[in-house]
Amino acid sequence: MKNILVTGGAGFIGSNFIRHLHNTYPDYGIINLDKLTYAGNCHNLDDIAQSSRYTFVKGDICDPCLVGDVMQSVDMVVNFAAESHVDRSIMGAGEFVHTNAHGVYNLLDAARKNNVERFLQVSTDEVYGSLEPDEPAWTEEAPLAPRNPYAVTKASGDMMARAFHVTYDFPVVITRASNNVGPYQYPEKRIPLFITNAIDDVPLPVYGLGEAIRDHLYVTDHCEAIDLVLHKGVAGQAYNVGADNDANGLEIAQDILRLVNKPLDMITFVDDRPGHDLRYALDISKIQALGWKPKHNFEKAFEKTVSWYFAHQDWWRRIRSSDDFSMYYEKQYKTSA
Repeated sequence: MKNILVTGGAGFIGSNFIRHLHNTYPDYGIINLDKLTYAGNCHNLDDIAQSSRYTFVKGDICDPCLVGDVMQSVDMVVNFAAESHVDRSIMGAGEFVHTNAHGVYNLLDAARKNNVERFLQVSTDEVYGSLEPDEPAWTEEAPLAPRNPYAVTKASGDMMARAFHVTYDFPVVITRASNNVGPYQYPEKRIPLFITNAIDDVPLPVYGLGEAIRDHLYVTDHCEAIDLVLHKGVAGQAYNVGADNDANGLEIAQDILRLVNKPLDMITFVDDRPGHDLRYALDISKIQALGWKPKHNFEKAFEKTVSWYFAHQDWWRRIRSSDDFSMYYEKQYKTSA
């Protein structure tokens, strides 16, 4: 039996990936190392919590002693653990630097010392910077040019991972994905925020004029891509993962309101994010050459996501009633004049 360490596995994408592993590989043992910050939720994995092939360890990837102990029984590592919200990084970047840069180093160092056979660093399209509407999509050879504190720290983790491959010939691979949508996403992020606001008849806060364009990747498609790169990707290489499901903030709000059957006048415009990147777009031909392609188009991805939040209101209402969420929401969204 192979043992896979999944860090940050109680979060949105990490929990979906653990479920994918558990259901796909009956001969894999899964260790979930998660600090359980505000965005970590053990209930995301209630359906497999009692499995003999699943082990949860509460801890911080920045703790070298804990990481070293856990890594002794590990064959492969997939690192999702990260502070991940741009808005929070703008409010204060210290925790982002600590986790997304130093934490990645701790994991890489322990994995190398324990001869782990494969290390996958999960990253983001935001490390590339920002595109104008007429610029071509980024390939994996595009320079890293992050423009906000979150993206800078993720780029730092990418570069450290690459350095471990170049310097030590350590078998690292990197995935860089576009915005994910789907079940279990913490409702401070735009898509679940808009959906849950719409369900509760609360205005949908659109930044600026809603012009920022993002690609939207359904989370299970992302999990399948990570699985493929983990097993078939070339060591030392990065792979873009996207779906070509582009829409700007205003279009997303309008589409969600239509799906929830609520009026479009629920949209409210708020002060734009400082340094807001205009557009992200990924060239995914490299991972397509490995045999992957997304299964969800824009309509299918959003219909399934909206349906999930309708069906799991106990899950997100518990989060939205927390002090952390309330304080963040009140601080972040200010109606524009």
